[in-house]
Amino acid sequence: MTVVNPPQTVARGVRKVDIAGSQWPLYKLEALALGVVAGLVLALVTGSPQVAVLTAATVAAARWIAAVVVRSNRPAR
Repeated sequence: MTVVNPPQTVARGVRKVDIAGSQWPLYKLEALALGVVAGLVLALVTGSPQVAVLTAATVAAARWIAAVVVRSNRPAR
């Protein structure tokens, strides 16, 4: 009888937060919070909601993408 033993892989877990019964990756919540803070600060400083929203969206997207890229480039343990 032949037995196949697949190699053991260690799943690199992402820290998650439970919100209303749904698991959210922490980097997504960080990106959301950073975008909201950046939007509010820019709205107060510039007085222009258009600039605040566009810049906040850019900041949030950059944080999100940076987390994904860093996570994908980490070596396996």
